[in-house]
Amino acid sequence: MLLAKNAAILKRFLPWPMQIGFIVSVMVSFLAWLPVAMAAQPSTAQETEWPKGHYPLPEEGNIIGEADTFIVKNYEDTLIDIARRHNLGYQEIVRANPEVSIWVPGVGTEVTIPGRFILPNVERTGVVINIAELRLYYYPDVKTGETPRVETYPIGIGREGFDTPLGVTETTMNIKNPAWYPPESVKREAEARGETAPSVVPPGPDNPLGDHAIILGFDGYLIHGTNQPDGIGMRASRGCIRMLPKDIESIFDRIPPGTQVNIINQPIKIGWEGGQPLIQAFPPLGEEEHSMTALTETMTRLNQYNVDNVNLDYEQLSDVLSLSNGLITPLHPKQEQEPQRHSPEEKAIKGIYEDLVLTSSQRS
Repeated sequence: MLLAKNAAILKRFLPWPMQIGFIVSVMVSFLAWLPVAMAAQPSTAQETEWPKGHYPLPEEGNIIGEADTFIVKNYEDTLIDIARRHNLGYQEIVRANPEVSIWVPGVGTEVTIPGRFILPNVERTGVVINIAELRLYYYPDVKTGETPRVETYPIGIGREGFDTPLGVTETTMNIKNPAWYPPESVKREAEARGETAPSVVPPGPDNPLGDHAIILGFDGYLIHGTNQPDGIGMRASRGCIRMLPKDIESIFDRIPPGTQVNIINQPIKIGWEGGQPLIQAFPPLGEEEHSMTALTETMTRLNQYNVDNVNLDYEQLSDVLSLSNGLITPLHPKQEQEPQRHSPEEKAIKGIYEDLVLTSSQRS
């Protein structure tokens, strides 16, 4: 069933000499997948040694990770270099550091590391991709007695006009060293430049799919690596989800066919920690700023969770949405304005003014 269902996919992403070998190897690979996947999970004794981007699911609330700062020590470091070392994408690091030069941060510069995340408000299973924050969340199955966990990775998504589709689907096939068959849009663009697009790009450094591809149930869409890692954290693809080569390699053997993939668009996320409401906002895709509808809907959601009936400062919320820098911001109770107090001199002046107004009105 699996091979018959994916025959068209084999023809599309594998050169024909490799297809027969793949059909044979996929049977062996499938049988070998389970022990590989289990071995990839940290043992109970190792659960305190989490790799970067791996977190235990919180028992309460929906916050993972830690915010941090980094002092630049190497003059050759760019913000993109720093982002990659800290499991961040381009937009994440740039929005958090608007005053820092992307290409020459400078030795001694303090860089904000936005490594704290509010989990998306959806079922925590399989793969969740929030295109608004350019981030993928993976909830792996764990053995009995192990701590439930989540892994999160920066991604690239479809640029404007090549939007990444939303909805629930599943993975159908994992392909190592895929071939790339340029779509019609690529051929048309090449023709407009007076060039001819290749009919197929074999595996190798020129292949934009990288070394790993996970085929999705959405026709023509994949989660794949890239030969242009600087584009991670941007809207730069033709609709597919791009990952850093090391990131997709780390999950490739642990996401079997049939894994649920939920692609969502949540530019405004609400979190709670110790009774404190938190907001994490990202710019809405295709729009310059959040609409009034988005503000009122967020206020409604906050009121639903606000069991203590705290009078929240919605002016602060509006400011957070306007900024939309991806940093988690605590919402504070609205400060009640104290009655204005006047000194004796001010009261005397006010009394004289009121007497003058009264005398003037009586004369008229």
